[in-house]
Amino acid sequence: MMTTINCPHCGKPVEISKAIDEELRHGIEEEVKGKLQEKSVAEVKEKERELLETKKQLAELIRQLREEKVARENVEVTMQKKLLEEQEKIRMKAKEEDSEKHRLELKEKETQLESMRKTIEELQRKGSVGSQQLQGEVQELDLEQTLHNTFPQDVIEPIGKGVLGADIRQIVKSPMGMDCGTILWESKRTKAWSDGWITKLKDDLLHDKAHIPAIISDTLPDEAKSGMGFKDGVWIASHKLALPLAALLRKSLLDAAKQKKIAGAQSTKAEELYGFVTSHDFQHQMEAMIETYQEMQKEIQKERVSFERSWKLREMQVNKLLTGVAGLYGSMQGIAGAALAPIKSLELPSGE
Repeated sequence: MMTTINCPHCGKPVEISKAIDEELRHGIEEEVKGKLQEKSVAEVKEKERELLETKKQLAELIRQLREEKVARENVEVTMQKKLLEEQEKIRMKAKEEDSEKHRLELKEKETQLESMRKTIEELQRKGSVGSQQLQGEVQELDLEQTLHNTFPQDVIEPIGKGVLGADIRQIVKSPMGMDCGTILWESKRTKAWSDGWITKLKDDLLHDKAHIPAIISDTLPDEAKSGMGFKDGVWIASHKLALPLAALLRKSLLDAAKQKKIAGAQSTKAEELYGFVTSHDFQHQMEAMIETYQEMQKEIQKERVSFERSWKLREMQVNKLLTGVAGLYGSMQGIAGAALAPIKSLELPSGE
């Protein structure tokens, strides 16, 4: 029977005969066992070396992993910090934008409210002015209608807006249709009286060649506190007394025309001159000239007062100078005596 053993070198099975000497077999076994033991020790050492190397590699890998973990954690912390910072920036920016937007919205609303307030005030002002103008126009129309209804034979003419002149022109007619004179009416409805109305109406009177000026007003000067009065050549009355004043003024024009007709004026130059001198036109022109003269007199008086004050000041200065010269001369004469020549203007008429 054949027996096989493994070759210690190549590991292949080798057949051996049972007839091989036992000692040879034993020797071979010992040799094989020794080689196996050497191989095992070498393998163990190699394994230990490989294990140690593996441990070193593992330790290095663990170190690298730890470093990578720390680095990754640091990166994550940095990224988280940056993210928080960016979020805070975004939040603050959003807050600022929201605040700015809110501020702009408030500013826009304030601007709109201010614009609306100004618009309302302007509308109220225009409404007030328009209301006053409308009230004035209504009052003027009422006066015109009242005159027309009361004196249908007269010519009642409203003077258009924007046209130089008063508000209403009343041409008084006699029963025979003859022109007897013209009354100019000015209607006012304001809170305060103005003397400028008188000046304007008198200018309108000259321009229109009318005869009698009259102002109807809610507010009256002191000369017409009773409801009717006469100031600087202009008749003034309240609205309640407008019709009585119109009747009185109209009667005065009718009476003057009647007297003129009775006088039977002849168409001579002297009579024409007399008629002109006694006419309302001449009277108004003379009044205008007298007013101009009075204004010039006032200016001259102001200048005279100013000059007299200046002259008085100079006179005092001259007297002061003369007194000083006389005193100085007297002192010098007291010292020099007769040696000092006399000054005639400082001596008495007798020469003493």
